[in-house]
Amino acid sequence: MRERPLRIWLVGFGTVGRWLAGALDAQAERLGSRYGCAVQVVGIANARDGFAYRADGIDLAAALAAAGAGRPIGAQRGARTWPSAIEGLRATEADLLVEATASPPADGEPGLAHMREALRRGIPVATSNKWPVALHGAELAALARERGTEFRAESTVMSGTPVLSTLTEGLAGATPVALRGVLNATANAILSQMATGMSYQRALADAQRAGLAERDPAADVEGSDSTAKLMILSALVFGRQLGRDQVACTGITGVTGEQARRAASAGQRIRHVATLAFAGPEGAGAVTARVRPEAVPAGDLLAGIDGVNNALVCRASPVGEIAIIGPGAGPQLAGQGVLSDVIAIARRRAARS
Repeated sequence: MRERPLRIWLVGFGTVGRWLAGALDAQAERLGSRYGCAVQVVGIANARDGFAYRADGIDLAAALAAAGAGRPIGAQRGARTWPSAIEGLRATEADLLVEATASPPADGEPGLAHMREALRRGIPVATSNKWPVALHGAELAALARERGTEFRAESTVMSGTPVLSTLTEGLAGATPVALRGVLNATANAILSQMATGMSYQRALADAQRAGLAERDPAADVEGSDSTAKLMILSALVFGRQLGRDQVACTGITGVTGEQARRAASAGQRIRHVATLAFAGPEGAGAVTARVRPEAVPAGDLLAGIDGVNNALVCRASPVGEIAIIGPGAGPQLAGQGVLSDVIAIARRRAARS
């Protein structure tokens, strides 16, 4: 008897959601042959069009074409619709929630409500939505354990580079002690340019022209993006929930081209370094959590991380230091992180059946 496909709610149909929908549509045969899992998107939602559900599967190619043309993504024959994602989630059934919206840092809503709804019903969650995880990651992970399901958020830290799975699964049994890293691709690309003496303003303008920096780059250059990632690492790797006020944050806007050039002449590099350490094991005791520009010596691994690359160095007992390096920006990379989580959940489901 053929196994029923993993039924997916896909909430969020921006750049990440669309990339993932395209990958699931184009790679359906490969997912089955290589990973032994079949998936089917049965619910789809965005803020403009609300939530649409088809028990026999959403036509992803049609949804992508509609999104590209500015038409309602759920206008498909036989689809039931609701004004909002949370209403649609509450009224329908699926085996996995993929939450790919971009909730704001104030409260992480509505993404947080979407995740809680699924997890409380024992439905696993894979998400690229940073702030709900940054603000409530420890709660969401605990809720998943309580309900006997999974909560995965690989792409929230280094996009498609596997950080969370490496630290929580690959190092299972080891005790994390501390970590430091370069976690924002835009800030790192700007600082890399400034090492030649280029001004911050010119380096930012170049990054914006290249599509690396948003028109409003505040989240990247003022450090809130790296702050969110540090909070996620604390919650999901160390099991310790931090508030934003517990992370000391200084952006890169005050760094001058002359400072960056002088550091380079001295064999150093200015990097936007995120640091997390605890006085006790497993996230216990006093916490040191900060994001700030630092002059990193040439022998430090972080000094060699240029352009859009990110890096994380984690110290764990008994293994010592583990370094993870990879690109940290782009919708296809964030989408890849979610896709890897979807595959992991689908494979475990298949193994249990």
